Amino acid sequence: MDSNAVIIRPLSIDDFEEVLNWSKNDAFCIANDWELNRNSDELYDWWQRCVNHNTSDFIRLGIEWRNRLIGYADLANIKGNTAEFGVAIGESTLWGRGLGFHAANQFLDYVAMKYKISIVNAETHVTNLRSKGMLEKLGFQEISRIGFEKYKGVETQLIQYQLILSS
Repeated sequence: MDSNAVIIRPLSIDDFEEVLNWSKNDAFCIANDWELNRNSDELYDWWQRCVNHNTSDFIRLGIEWRNRLIGYADLANIKGNTAEFGVAIGESTLWGRGLGFHAANQFLDYVAMKYKISIVNAETHVTNLRSKGMLEKLGFQEISRIGFEKYKGVETQLIQYQLILSS
């Protein structure tokens, strides 16, 4: 897998067709807590807000591979040099190929430089082995296991991670 083939870029309203396809993928929706069978007009309104709504405490960028949007990466609750990180690959057939890892690596480098973020927090479910593996491969360290949340319909322990980025 060529890591140069993955690109982090701003979202575009033109990406909506890909997002609509993700919304029809039950595996993606269940794993990412998206509503199943979502109305396409409502989804379009949500996507417009995503495209136009980066704020001082939230950033979402697209993940592009082979000239199409395949996911997104987020920083949320940005406070000073600290933020919460998340990544989603929209097409479940692309899961497990390292695309999320390469995108996350680029995204974290970008936010460290542009936004001077040095402490990144993340959270995943104990049963989400791909997410856990990606976070650990990126250098995140487990810091706690606090809370439970439904994941794929099952109440599941949450794991909190932290990554200290070098400046």
